[in-house]
Amino acid sequence: MTEAGGHIHLILPDATERRACFRVLAEGGGRVVRSFASADDWFEAGADADCAILLFHWRQPGYRTGGAVLDRVGGRSEVAAFVAASQLDIAETRAILRGGAHDLLPAPLDPRLVRRTIDGAVAEWQARQPALARRREAERRLSTLTPRERDILDAIASGLGNKAIARQLDLSPRTVEVHRANIMRRAGAGSVAELLRLQFTAEMAHGNPVHFGAIDGTIAAGRAIAIL
Repeated sequence: MTEAGGHIHLILPDATERRACFRVLAEGGGRVVRSFASADDWFEAGADADCAILLFHWRQPGYRTGGAVLDRVGGRSEVAAFVAASQLDIAETRAILRGGAHDLLPAPLDPRLVRRTIDGAVAEWQARQPALARRREAERRLSTLTPRERDILDAIASGLGNKAIARQLDLSPRTVEVHRANIMRRAGAGSVAELLRLQFTAEMAHGNPVHFGAIDGTIAAGRAIAIL
């Protein structure tokens, strides 16, 4: 995970915990691990641009909160965000889960659990890269389409023929044919099937699943995270 966009970031206010987690994650080399003492430091460094996996405490010193961090990365399918917390109320728990967090970890953090968790996230991240690359390429090839051409492409994807598209968009069939030829040329598609593959690939959602195992396991063991 040394390429751009493939870094592991830690936002951990406690220096001892931060050093321990950094050490265990950087062990063996081959990864770029960056650590920050606060969400303020992370924002000021503009570090979210190269982040693939993020571990941060929900409680943050300074101006930016854990919620602000999650708002920045929660909707990005290429980032897996892990939240560490020792105590959460119901509103906070809902905000974390609805905000797109990948998982919750009990605080104080156990470096061994952190290593196992992040190792799994790294494997998932690496497995997703080919699909994400195909999606970015499809988005690039369709990015030059005009709004009208996108309307026609949507209609083609819905299975409509030229005459039906013309009626739906109040155009002449000949105009639809011209737009259709332009779409094929702009997208670099050699066939309608290839064009539709590009459309479906570009629209494919790659959301990060939320796992509840960390919370459930913590409650069952009578440790760390308490839902008030």
